[in-house]
Amino acid sequence: MTAFDAVLFDYGGVFTTSPFAAVGDRGADLGVDPKLLIDTIFGPYDRDTDHPWHRLERGEISLEVAVGEIVTLGEEHGIDSNPLKFFAAMGAGGINQSMVDCVRRLKAEGTKTALVTNNAAEFREGWRKSIPVEELFDVIVDSSEEGVRKPDVRIFERTLERLEVEARRAIFLDDYEGNVNAAEALGICGILVGPDPSVAVTEVDQLIPRRS
Repeated sequence: MTAFDAVLFDYGGVFTTSPFAAVGDRGADLGVDPKLLIDTIFGPYDRDTDHPWHRLERGEISLEVAVGEIVTLGEEHGIDSNPLKFFAAMGAGGINQSMVDCVRRLKAEGTKTALVTNNAAEFREGWRKSIPVEELFDVIVDSSEEGVRKPDVRIFERTLERLEVEARRAIFLDDYEGNVNAAEALGICGILVGPDPSVAVTEVDQLIPRRS
């Protein structure tokens, strides 16, 4: 018996390099203050606001419109903040296979799984091809389809409802602390994924031990 029935996973920063780390590192390479660049591109990510990236992730505006507005925000600070120039760095680390294996193991042993991602409609085809999402997850919740994004607790509530799982019996992994805090406020057990994702995989294995 285990105390948990389901595990929810973020996508970027869990299965791939953290977009925040990738943008920050690239900014440092270019001599741009990493925090300023991250904040300009992604907005205050621990809140849900009218920043263009947030509206993009809620499916309210197109990628083209969002990029234009973010570039304008960067110009106000004297920096080049075109997010399209940093996307290659976001995917440079490839897919974290240990996390894929973790999900595959959980599902094979009967634990329900879900992907809960803040994303843009224009990226959907690409990220869905990067990992076998249909094989790995019982439920896929994409902010651009839902019109709601993390850290808004409604995205977690919808996921739990579709999984038919109580919050206290679910675990959530994300690379952004504000999103983990939002999940924990609902009673979900949160795991913050750091630069070494294998640490988070070990935490999952401790909470839901392997059956073999």
